[in-house]
Amino acid sequence: MTSTLPALPAESKPFATISTCRPESAGTTVLGILNVTPDSFSDGGRFLAASSAVAHGLRLHHAGAHIVDVGGESTRPGALRVSGPVERSRVIPVIEELAARGVAVSVDTMRADTAAAATGAGATYINDVSGGRADPKMYAVAAESGVRLIITHWRDSPRHIARPVEDIVARVLSDLDTATTRALAAGVSRESIIVDPGLGFGKNSDDNWALLADLPQLCSLGYPVLIGASRKRFLGALLREGNHDRSTAERDTATAVISVLAARAGAWGVRVHDVTGTTDALRVAEKLT
Repeated sequence: MTSTLPALPAESKPFATISTCRPESAGTTVLGILNVTPDSFSDGGRFLAASSAVAHGLRLHHAGAHIVDVGGESTRPGALRVSGPVERSRVIPVIEELAARGVAVSVDTMRADTAAAATGAGATYINDVSGGRADPKMYAVAAESGVRLIITHWRDSPRHIARPVEDIVARVLSDLDTATTRALAAGVSRESIIVDPGLGFGKNSDDNWALLADLPQLCSLGYPVLIGASRKRFLGALLREGNHDRSTAERDTATAVISVLAARAGAWGVRVHDVTGTTDALRVAEKLT
């Protein structure tokens, strides 16, 4: 892939309709979030037991999630990392059971060892929110396993605090171009790569909105684009009432609106907690297009 980036337009049209991120005949892929953690920002502790996690994964699947994204380590701001063995003990039994039941599974991890174990257990997607920077072996695991790889943009080093960026869209385009080029060089097939602009990962609210408004530019990289806005802090800030941000549980309507707008702008997929609300919104929007 060439490192030459497309010129940015003088004025972008928020959520302009475009179909370059997915085949015209394809619908929007919905990833249902399954956090097998005690400390995730929205649902930490709810599905820490393997039986509870499997049951919730099946609920997400039956509600319409095309893929269940299983993570064993929180990436919320301020969260502490867990060891690889702990992460694997949380996710591998869940992935094995869901895959055995015919559910398409993604593993949300920054560790190559966990990704390798997960693909061996039946995961067909690797979702690396560090974009391959946390573990240099991640691209090799993806290449060897042949699964699809989601490369997420995380501003500066993982867990860096959010701060303003002069031109976040250009920065994300450049960084994702570099990351995908490295993945290709490591043997990952072009058809296997999905990119995610990483809303909230080292980015402030203005950055997040700018990236959503310029989603067609992200599509111009030529890879399917995944959008993960579900229940994130910038939505709580937008819906702020008095001195309090909207609670995480009350951000699902806003999330569904973003999912529809992102789909209409060409996003390949959306990653959400509330699969039912999102799939309902997408079905209504698709009916009217």
